[in-house]
Amino acid sequence: MTERAAPFHCPYCGDEDLRPSEVASQRGTGAAWECRSCNRAFRLKFLGLLSQGLSAAPSPSDGGTS
Repeated sequence: MTERAAPFHCPYCGDEDLRPSEVASQRGTGAAWECRSCNRAFRLKFLGLLSQGLSAAPSPSDGGTS
């Protein structure tokens, strides 16, 4: 198992009490994490880089106009 980065907080409750999950890692590929605060297990997956970058898409707050 190669790990490049560990999550700093739970994506569900925001708590920082995370532990590696051995049981959830056996069910699928990649590292899984358990949050001891909200009692959830989750897995993070990197999807890829955006081709246009972050500034190319208009934000919903500006109505799509420049």
